[in-house]
Amino acid sequence: MNGNLEIDFTLSVLKVATLATASFLLAFLLTPFLTHILYKYKLWRKSVRAEALGGGGVPFFQKFHGEGEVKTPRFGGVLVWLVPPAVALLFSTLASTQIWWLEKFNFLSRGQTWLPLVTLWAAGAVGFLDDIMQVLSPPTRGLFRRVWDKLGKYVAGGLHLKYRFALVTLIGLVGAYWFFYKLGWNTIHIPGIGDLPIGILYIPLFVIVMLATYSGGVIDGIDGLSGGTFASMFAAFGVIAFSRGQIDLAAFCFVVAGAIFAFLWFNIPPARFYMGETGIMALTASLTVVAFLTDSVFVLPIIGILLVAESASVIIQLLSKKFRKKKVFLAAPLHHHFEALGWPPYKVTMRFWIIGVVAAIAGVAIRLIG
Repeated sequence: MNGNLEIDFTLSVLKVATLATASFLLAFLLTPFLTHILYKYKLWRKSVRAEALGGGGVPFFQKFHGEGEVKTPRFGGVLVWLVPPAVALLFSTLASTQIWWLEKFNFLSRGQTWLPLVTLWAAGAVGFLDDIMQVLSPPTRGLFRRVWDKLGKYVAGGLHLKYRFALVTLIGLVGAYWFFYKLGWNTIHIPGIGDLPIGILYIPLFVIVMLATYSGGVIDGIDGLSGGTFASMFAAFGVIAFSRGQIDLAAFCFVVAGAIFAFLWFNIPPARFYMGETGIMALTASLTVVAFLTDSVFVLPIIGILLVAESASVIIQLLSKKFRKKKVFLAAPLHHHFEALGWPPYKVTMRFWIIGVVAAIAGVAIRLIG
């Protein structure tokens, strides 16, 4: 009996490690081609952000990022949007060959991975649309110019924040419906206490968590910062899923992490491209689904402490400017505040990575103990 358990454990570890490595290699090999396309068609923003979210100038942002925002393409998130589904399709196809050991590496599972994969793709597609809008240049003549004159104000600079939140809400509602009505989930697990029944409140909770996680996506502001942050979070939930026997879901988490590591390889300063909304929306939405699938939403704010801090800094800054008429931070989100204090970008990135890894370990420990 113990021998069988050891074999199953070994095969599970081998499966997760092999799939993560395959994801990294595929993303790594695709990046030169992606880079060629991005630079050939100049898929970067044509102007630097000049106004803060709540109004007013952004002197610190322009000081440190004015030149970097121009001629550095977006769409780096395409790697984490397309590579995990591609790996899933590849190994699912290989499994159909009826070779027993190849069948072991198939991680497509209706109960574990279909939902996060669909969410990753759907949210990434919305982000891709936003990125496209941000890099569009006004047509110079003809029919398209006349159309731009009428509609350009709605698409220039990307989707308005309220439209992005509306689309994320829609994705969240679909996911919440599936969890509550199709899967029958209506409780949340609180470590040390147990399962708390919340009934129909499961649906608004799911949507709120997805919106809150997405709001933390403002962390995508310094070369490598968002990549390292999300890699540690997905790895943490991969460990939690593995501990619960959700091997296919654990494989999904590490496949995403593998694609992120390839992104990081090319995003070491100076960045070859930015994550963009393509990656941020895909990662935050699928991370929410993974947190609920592992029944670990209670530790999501711990594992994702950096997302919480980044989002909170923006909210605090906006409220302070509105009601106190002055700033709390030199710049928001939080990573720009430390830049304004004189920290080099690489120091901000490395220290945030350390905090993220420690928080991820703490979150995993709390969930496993619970």
